[in-house]
Amino acid sequence: MLRLAPLGLLFCLLRVENGNGERKFIGVNNGGDLGYWSSAEFCPGALKARGFSLKVERRQKIGDDTALNGIKLFCGKDGSYSQDISITSAEGRWGKWTEPKWCSHGFLTQFALKHEDNFLVNDYTAANNILFRCSKGSELEGDGESWGAYGDWSATCAAGFSGIQTRVEEDQGKFNDDTSLNDVMFSC
Repeated sequence: MLRLAPLGLLFCLLRVENGNGERKFIGVNNGGDLGYWSSAEFCPGALKARGFSLKVERRQKIGDDTALNGIKLFCGKDGSYSQDISITSAEGRWGKWTEPKWCSHGFLTQFALKHEDNFLVNDYTAANNILFRCSKGSELEGDGESWGAYGDWSATCAAGFSGIQTRVEEDQGKFNDDTSLNDVMFSC
């Protein structure tokens, strides 16, 4: 279901029925359209996302670039910095995980996606980085790549994100252009 957010911001709301009842997902309007939406993963119980890490393939001097390949959320209670409970959804096969970034207080509540438009380049990377806003207003930018531009902020999830669902393009083969992670939504 697509809706317009108040104050002119565009975002996507999708409702998914699962064993825990209905969950609301929040997305942005600038994600890529290649690949398939994977199954969502959720923090257990009442835990919320306190921090994150990105799986990033760094710039290739020769060869295909994919940039952002995965997003891992660390679930916990306010004040926790434990990496023991994490969720990822689907991820691409390239890159390495970056060091975690944490909200000093509260939870991840809003995001903006950095995306490269595919008609501007021969080596399309799709999603390149992500910027989160925490409950108390601080912002955390991932250690992704620099290509593309950030889109509008998503709607705010005041309670904090509790799940993730990614859209990932599978490996296109040796002589084809790979994009890997194209889009993401978070459950509220």
